[in-house]
This record gives sequence, C-alpha cells and structure tokens, in this order.
Amino acid sequence: MARSTERPQPPRVSPPDLPDELDDGAGRRHGDHIGLRIPLTEDLAHAQFEQCSLSGAADRVDLAGATLLDVEIVDARTPVLSLKDATIRRLRIAGGRIGTLDLSGAHVAELIIEHARIDYLSLAAAKIQDSLIADCTLVTVDVPAATVTRVRFERSSADEVDTRGLRADALDLRGLDALAFLDVTSLRGTTLSSRQVELLAPVFARTAGIDVQD
Repeated sequence: MARSTERPQPPRVSPPDLPDELDDGAGRRHGDHIGLRIPLTEDLAHAQFEQCSLSGAADRVDLAGATLLDVEIVDARTPVLSLKDATIRRLRIAGGRIGTLDLSGAHVAELIIEHARIDYLSLAAAKIQDSLIADCTLVTVDVPAATVTRVRFERSSADEVDTRGLRADALDLRGLDALAFLDVTSLRGTTLSSRQVELLAPVFARTAGIDVQD
C-alpha cells in the first residue's frame, strides 16, 4: 500500500472505544477502573482508567501520573485538570470550562480536545503525537521543550503560544488563530498559512537581524 503524500501528515486519531453501557462507579487514587462512568473528584492521581467516562465539576482534578486508555472527559468544569506525567492513549476531552489543563511531562497518543474553553494549556516537556485540538478557545498555550508529532489545530484561537525549545514534526498550526508566538525560531517542523507568515514577517525579520523601516 502506498504511503500518503499529504503534507503535513494528518494525525492518526480516533475516538475512545467505549462500551455501549457503562456502570456507575467512584474514582480513587491508585485505583483500577474499567468500564465505569465516574464523577470527577479531586484526587485520582496514579489511577488507571480503561474504557471509562469522567464528567462533572470539582475544585481541582488531580490525574497526575494516571494511565488512561480509551477514556472520555466530558463537560469538565474545574479550575485545574492535571494530567501531569500521565500516560494517555485515546483520550477525548469534550466541552467544559477548564482553567488550567496541565499535560506537562505526559506521554500522549491519540488525544482529541474539542469544544472546550481552556485558559492555560500546558504541554511543557510532553511527548504528544496523533492529536487534534478543534473548536477550542484558548488563552495561553505552552509547548516549551515538548516533542510534538502529527498534531493539528482546527478552528481554534489563542492569545499567546510559547514555543521555546519545541521539537515539532507535522505540527499543523493553520487552524490556530494566535495573536503571538513567543519564539519563532522554534517553529521548525510546523505548518503555517500564508496569512500567518505575513503577520509574523516582522518578527522573522528581526530574528534574522533585518531592520525593517517604512
């Protein structure tokens, strides 16, 4: 079979594989959870979730170090949703209002974030591949020292994107309406629209040592 020549390569992403019916259950730190519908609570750190749906409101949700396989998080309403250092395969975050979504240091494969409002999205030092962020309103996106492969933004906006130390391969930013990129020298391996490049032209020029005057 011939390989796709589409550039940038699109994310190889699919929604979580969930059973038709889920049992109601409670989440717990270090717990094993399979096939459950679980309300979001504060301390779910280092737990394992397989084929689960999580939803609801909480003052803070700690999923640091957790393992999530075929999981959805629906309409989360929380100031902090921490997935720091988590291991993720096929996670869908749909809807909701999240202050900080912390994926720093996480290992992520097949992530979908859609129809969400997120003030601060951190992917610092994360390894993330095959992911789609669509129809989201973001304020700040941090990807310093992240390794990003086959990730696409669609119909989303952000005020500021911190790309310092970013290592990117097939990162498609054409669908992200961003007011500012903090380090244009780290945009190697990304795809931008011609309009985005025009808006960034003065920054590219200054980086190259060019004095632009009218």
